[in-house]
Amino acid sequence: MNDVIHNPLLAGFNPDPSICQAGDDYYLATSTFEWYPGVQIHHSRDLANWELVTRPLSRASQLDMRGNPDSCGIWAPCLSYADGLFWLVYTDMKRYEGNFKDGHNYLVTAPHIEGPWSDPVYLNSSGFDPSLFHDSDGRKWLINLQWDYRQREGRDRFGGIVLQEYDLELRRLVGAITTIFTGTELKLTEGPHLYRRNGWYYLLVAEGGTGYQHAVTMARSKTLTGPYQVHPNNPLLTSQHDPENPLQRAGHADLVDSPEGHSSEGHGSEGNSSEGNSYLVHLCGRPLPGTRLSPLGRETAIQRVEWGADGWLRLANGGNTPALKVAVSGVTQKPLAQEDHYDFETDTLPAAFQWLRTPYPERLFSLTERPGYLRLFGRESVGSWFEQALVARRQDSIYCSAETTLEFEPEDIQQFAGLIAYYNRFKFHYLAMTLNDTGDKVLSVISCLDDWPNGNLEIADASVRLAPGTTIRLGLDIHARELRFRYAQGGEEWQPIGPALDAGLLSDEGSGRAHGYFTGNFLGMAAHDISGRGTPADFQAFCYRRAPLSETR
Repeated sequence: MNDVIHNPLLAGFNPDPSICQAGDDYYLATSTFEWYPGVQIHHSRDLANWELVTRPLSRASQLDMRGNPDSCGIWAPCLSYADGLFWLVYTDMKRYEGNFKDGHNYLVTAPHIEGPWSDPVYLNSSGFDPSLFHDSDGRKWLINLQWDYRQREGRDRFGGIVLQEYDLELRRLVGAITTIFTGTELKLTEGPHLYRRNGWYYLLVAEGGTGYQHAVTMARSKTLTGPYQVHPNNPLLTSQHDPENPLQRAGHADLVDSPEGHSSEGHGSEGNSSEGNSYLVHLCGRPLPGTRLSPLGRETAIQRVEWGADGWLRLANGGNTPALKVAVSGVTQKPLAQEDHYDFETDTLPAAFQWLRTPYPERLFSLTERPGYLRLFGRESVGSWFEQALVARRQDSIYCSAETTLEFEPEDIQQFAGLIAYYNRFKFHYLAMTLNDTGDKVLSVISCLDDWPNGNLEIADASVRLAPGTTIRLGLDIHARELRFRYAQGGEEWQPIGPALDAGLLSDEGSGRAHGYFTGNFLGMAAHDISGRGTPADFQAFCYRRAPLSETR
């Protein structure tokens, strides 16, 4: 056993971690934003090795994000286990630009992590990042950021953390709404979690915004409603003053105990002072070397923490900056496979893949109409906020490649399908098969180079005519900031197509000139038919390869 966990714990777009323990099992929920189904939940027995087990928001009665803008949808879910049930609260954000935020908070429950998950109970719409606290007396409390739409000098619009009781019988919030914490000088106070330990209520929040000033703040009080005293060494965690640290943007955290002890049960159990380690899971970003561009998005990392004699929590390695390696006794962390190959031989989509927004995937794709193939039905244009046939998986290494085999018979220039690297409607690179003006089947490289808010396209002068009736293999290679497409007809050798493209644009930060976002880059298959005829495209397989571990750590 190597007794070390290498960060990040969950590579690629997996932000806003919430962790809970049920017996010997650990479950970690992360945000999925506009990608469907909603909320990723991973399982582990040792805190080092994690497996995706479910995305619980998988039907229209739970979640419909058609029309949600980019980087809206599922924000900051909170997962807890109490009373023999799993409890999941989440925000469905419908708008986040400007002074207003239209986000609705819901609760679903399940007897088992795999489900069945209930239809949602509506909670409130006062702000985002809801968290459910199970107190030791059996009462349950919802806390969330309250949004203040007003613009006032010296104040941000993060109006404070509010608390209200949840009534189990009435299945709604009841009683007074109380502001329990208004934050520190770091500002932008969000992502709250409450815990109870040794007679104290501990409040963990994210502050500083989710960029390079992000941080974790802790406060405590003898009473649930406060006042809360801020940690004397605040912030508990940040990368702000350590620009050379590979883990940047550290913040938005949650607590859990190790298997050796139960010194601080998360989300509401009364703790004690027994032996054992506690761990902090938090989001982070790994920018491309020499840049502040994070195409892998915000990922999840873990840090070992210790409770001091003064009752405050601190990082076990000292200071407040995240560690790339964390000592955990008795574990061996398995590296990610160098290759993930998908043959589409079953009638269910492989777990790694998601699609965008709609709860009706049968309108987008089928795995049964042509067995052994993923058939995509061409829908709205690339970047549509409603219904586009785009099935993709996360990029989780800055050195990687993707390949697929395509059979497609477009009838005109309005029908195109192929291999795509997609961040959102303003940031993508697309190797697409279509027809040209003379009716020849061609490959084209289509990009949107972070052109917010216009979304204008760049079409590379690199079209390649294809032989009729030939199966086409499509590939891409990403080496840090450079992305290149390639293709092969039939059994021929791979050929490059188009210019070297900027993979750094496919990041939260993008060009730095335009707009902030919160997701990460996806690689996948797409079919678009803006004529409305739904022309199908068949993909025989998809292969994703990572560079060897030594190149990425």
